Amino acid sequence: MHSAVKVSVMNSEPFINQSFFFKGLSAEHRQELAKICSPKTIKKREYLFHEGEQGRSMHLLAEGNIQLHKNTEDGREVVIRVVKPGEVFAEVVLFEKDRYPVSARAIVTADVLAFPREGIHRLLAEESFRNDFIALLMAKQRYLTERIQELTTKDVEHRFFTFLRSQYGEKEVITTPLSKKDIAAAIGTTPESLSRLILRLTADEVINWKGKEIRILSNP
Repeated sequence: MHSAVKVSVMNSEPFINQSFFFKGLSAEHRQELAKICSPKTIKKREYLFHEGEQGRSMHLLAEGNIQLHKNTEDGREVVIRVVKPGEVFAEVVLFEKDRYPVSARAIVTADVLAFPREGIHRLLAEESFRNDFIALLMAKQRYLTERIQELTTKDVEHRFFTFLRSQYGEKEVITTPLSKKDIAAAIGTTPESLSRLILRLTADEVINWKGKEIRILSNP
């Protein structure tokens, strides 16, 4: 998923094939999706869409990271999650809402594939595609339910290491483009709480975090 090749209409199919979300679709249905999608590159800190805008597309992240957040009435940003390559987001506009319920901003330069709502609806007119696709959405709903449970029942340390494993796999040395603020938001805590955790884990010789490199020194 992390190749240096820029996404284009010609090479979008491999990204669709490698996405866990689309694994349940047949090869034929994945090819149909590749035909209707369009690639976009979003520069660091630029928005793909804003909360409340007309929801025109579902998206697949091919490269980079996208932060999904909502704005509160007092102007604060509440991060919903950080999207990683291979994940689909904004699928809610296909059925439930006609406007984006969150804003999507690139944390680093990101390549995405946009699947237009109208094109998806045309494909859903085919019974076999519709059955496959509904199964995908049900699996995504189960994942989000588990994610909510993770954020509400686990402590910050557990959420921190779970996030690292889910984003980067089981690695001893991790290079992350995300800031501490971004990671804190992604695991549902404050930057201050994350800083205290890092200080404790460093003192206990569990991790060593310098710049963009996180070295796991012992299994937490």
